[in-house]
Amino acid sequence: MKKAIKIIVFAPVIILVLIVAVLSVKFSPQYVYRLITQNVADIYDYQLYENRIIKGADNTFEYIKSPDSAFVEGLFEDRVANSGFKTFEEWAEESQTTALIFIRKDTILYEKYFNGFTRDSYFHSQSMAKSFISFLIGAAIDDGLISSIDDTITEYIPELLQRDEKFGKITIRNLLEMRSGLAYNKSFLPGTYIHAPWHDEAIGYYHPKVRKLLLKKVDVETEPGGTFEYCNYNTSYLGLIIERATNKTVSKYLEEKLWTKIMEYDALFSIDSKKSGFEYMPSRLIARAIDYARFGRLFLKEGNWDGEQIISKKWVLESTRENKAIPLNIYPEWFGDSCKHVYYSYQWWGHANCDSSFQFAASGNLGQNIYVLPDKEIIIVHCGNSLEHYSDFDLWHVAEKLN
Repeated sequence: MKKAIKIIVFAPVIILVLIVAVLSVKFSPQYVYRLITQNVADIYDYQLYENRIIKGADNTFEYIKSPDSAFVEGLFEDRVANSGFKTFEEWAEESQTTALIFIRKDTILYEKYFNGFTRDSYFHSQSMAKSFISFLIGAAIDDGLISSIDDTITEYIPELLQRDEKFGKITIRNLLEMRSGLAYNKSFLPGTYIHAPWHDEAIGYYHPKVRKLLLKKVDVETEPGGTFEYCNYNTSYLGLIIERATNKTVSKYLEEKLWTKIMEYDALFSIDSKKSGFEYMPSRLIARAIDYARFGRLFLKEGNWDGEQIISKKWVLESTRENKAIPLNIYPEWFGDSCKHVYYSYQWWGHANCDSSFQFAASGNLGQNIYVLPDKEIIIVHCGNSLEHYSDFDLWHVAEKLN
């Protein structure tokens, strides 16, 4: 009886030790340590990693300020009420909103920070970083370093062919559109919404050698150019292609092509480890909220920054407009299949409306958005640390109220 009790008591511990050992061998002890200690990703993760500094411009465009708090806060009254709060301030605090900026025709109508954040604070981009990586692909094409998005990825990463010839069918376009066919494990712990230790989002986020992971471990599962699947490895491969094409780190190229040209503040880009030195491309760019608004302005102005074409107009249009030749049935059902639906372009999200208007956005987990209404010349930036009382669709609702 005592022996049976001991087995019952110690069996979970033994199983846990075995799991940790297997994961350590397969992915590295540092991965397991990060997985255990950091658990669920949040907006403070960058403080736990080495960060490259990206220098800002000496001088840049400054927005005019003409505050209209009542108007802007009124646009969120439905969200406030539906969340069960009495005031906008209460909602902002409880939703863990950290920044809200509303700009119309180069005039700031609203710029406020919450929950201890200020204009000088760093704001974690989460997956908004994907839109910046997309920008760099366009910049490398402008510079003649990448010839076309229809190039296969093995033209830049030829060693992938030695592992699996199916990589030779994947194009840069496939990566940009999240239609590469890469394998992407999305397992959760039974009965929970917690990523399993072998969930690829966790592996890609915490792995200390992401470049090696891309070259040695990621597999091709389905034919490229088919069904849409949101997969962070797509963006990481884009970053590796940028490295190969430019012979520079992604941080340095981003500094040269964007930050020193239009941004007011320095930014950070977290790397997987000091030894590996590979930026976590899908989500760990860290910047100021007002500079996110400047990125939105650049794309609102179709790549032109006060007379200087920072990125080609063609790239901006292709990146942010819907490709209507792609059938809607390749996307998840929640995208919608009517005249009002979600779309996805080159690492940018979009909202199509029945009146032919549209909005496009760089969006990230926990409430990060650069939301652009081209027809209204409006840019909205929202940053936060929770999705409990906030959704990306809130800004689509705001856009509808502005029609």
